[in-house]
Amino acid sequence: MTQRPPLPTDLFDELCPSALLPFRFGDKWAPMVLRCLEGGPRRFSELRVPLGRISPKALTQSLRGLERDGFVSRTVHADPKLRVEYALTPLGRSLLEPLAAACRWATEHWDELIDAREAGAVSP
Repeated sequence: MTQRPPLPTDLFDELCPSALLPFRFGDKWAPMVLRCLEGGPRRFSELRVPLGRISPKALTQSLRGLERDGFVSRTVHADPKLRVEYALTPLGRSLLEPLAAACRWATEHWDELIDAREAGAVSP
């Protein structure tokens, strides 16, 4: 097993630009999962470090969706004890550049997006 540095707990700002995108890459958490896997395969517990705001159930659902769509692979290792790793597939890796461009766009238009959301907010 290749030793990779741990993912930082503050990898994602609470005000992540991906939440403001008018389009989605998979589900709400998929872009962040893809970013976590950018540096190589990770175990579920490693993904939980920077994704502390996501419930284990939602993370599992996101990983399953990404696997179903061909962006992430799931590998079970039985040496010396059972462990599961998730990794980007070539298709998933090809999504990193468009994802980065979308995040740059959201960052550049942050104020406009916030203003539009606040102006369009539906009152109860």
